[in-house]
Amino acid sequence: MGAVSCRQGRHARVAAHKCGSLGSQQGGNIQGPWTRGWKSLWSGVGTTRSGLEELWGLRGHQCLHREPLEPAPLIVEKPLCEWPVPQFINLFLPEFPVRPLSRQQQLKILDIVAKGSFGTVLKVLDCGRKGVFAVKVVSKVKVIQRDTLRQCKEEVSIQRQISHPFVHSLGDSWQGKRHLFIMCSYCSRDLYSLWSTVGCFAEASISLFAAELVLVLCYLHDLGIIHRDVKMENILLDERGHLKLTDFGLSRHLPQGAQAYTICGTLQYMAPEVLSGGPYNHAADWWSLGVLLFSLATGKFPVSAERDHVAMLASVTDCDCEIPASLNQGLSLLLHELLSKNPFHRPRYLHHFQVHPFFRGMAFDPELLQKQPMNFVIEAQATQPSPLESMTFKDFDCDLESFLVHPSPAQVRTRLGT
Repeated sequence: MGAVSCRQGRHARVAAHKCGSLGSQQGGNIQGPWTRGWKSLWSGVGTTRSGLEELWGLRGHQCLHREPLEPAPLIVEKPLCEWPVPQFINLFLPEFPVRPLSRQQQLKILDIVAKGSFGTVLKVLDCGRKGVFAVKVVSKVKVIQRDTLRQCKEEVSIQRQISHPFVHSLGDSWQGKRHLFIMCSYCSRDLYSLWSTVGCFAEASISLFAAELVLVLCYLHDLGIIHRDVKMENILLDERGHLKLTDFGLSRHLPQGAQAYTICGTLQYMAPEVLSGGPYNHAADWWSLGVLLFSLATGKFPVSAERDHVAMLASVTDCDCEIPASLNQGLSLLLHELLSKNPFHRPRYLHHFQVHPFFRGMAFDPELLQKQPMNFVIEAQATQPSPLESMTFKDFDCDLESFLVHPSPAQVRTRLGT
C-alpha cells in the first residue's frame, strides 16, 4: 500500500500542476467545483492540509469564484516506501542488501574463528538452513573511516563471480545497522594451523596442494582477478583434506596487461615488485605461491618477517633463498622459478606447470585431484576440540558489538587452549 500511495501522490501532483497551468492559460477561470475535486483527491492520498493551502494560496488571486474550503480529514501518514533509502544504507548497496531481522535471529554463534583489524570471522549455526557456516563481520563505521568501501564491495563482487572446486564460495552477504556480513561455508581447519602442527610436508602432499593452487590461480587470472594475499592462513581444508582458497578482501579486478601499484598483502608473502610500490601484475601471486611451497617443504619462511614493507623489501632484495639440497630436484627447480625476483621469469600459465618436472604424472583436473584423500589432514582434523554451546542474540547485529568487545569466558579459554 505504501508504494501505491507514493505513486498516486506523484500522479496527483503532476495533475495539479497541469491544472494550474491550464488556469493561467484560460485567464485564471478556476471554478469552485474544481477546487473541491482536487482537494478531495489530494486528501485521499495523504497530502497534508498545509500543502493544499500553500498551493491554493499561490493561485488565490486568480480564482474568480472561490468557495470556503471544508476542513480536510486528518490522515495518518504511512511509512515511506523503501526508496530513497538512508545514505548510510545506500552506500553498501547492492553488494550488501538489507535482510529482515528474523533472518539474522536464526544465526547462533558457536565460536570466534579469527579476529583482526579487518574484522572478525565467526563460526555460526544457521537454524534455518540447519548448517554451520563462517561469517565475516566488518564494522560499517570502520569501513568508512578507513576508506575501504570499494574494497569491501569488490570482495563480494568477485566472490559472486567465481565458481571453482578449490575456491571458498560465497553463501550470502548482507548489512545490518552496524555491520557488514559475508557468509561462506565452514571449514574446520586452515593450512597454517596444520603446518604449525605437522611441520614439513611430504613432497607428495606438496605436489597435490601445489597443483590445486595452480588451478585456482590460473582460473582467477584468466578472469582478470589478482588475489594479492595468497598465504597459508587463507587456505582452508575441507573434510577430505583438499584446499579452499578464501579471503578475497585484497583482491581486485586487473585485466591482463594492466598494472597495479597498491602495496598490500602479508609482508612475508609479498613479491618484491609489490613491496616497492609497483608496477606489478598477476605474477605477484606466483611469488606468494613460491613462499608458501617453500615453507611447506622446509618448515620455515625463505625470508624472516620485518617491521614494515621498506625493511622487508631490503631483506628480500639482499637475500638469496637457500633451498635445501635434500629437496627433490623438480621441487627445487620450481621454487627457484617461482621465487625469481624478475616477475617475467616466473611460470604463470597452466601449460608451464603441466610440463614441469615436479608435476610429472600429475593430472591437472579438479575431479581427479579430489579423489585422492589427504589422510594425514583427515587424521589431524579428527583431533579438533568439540564446539562450544551456541550463543543466541535477540538482535544479532546490535548485540554483536558487546560480544566482540567482551567475549564469554568459555570462548577466551578455548582461544587460549586452556
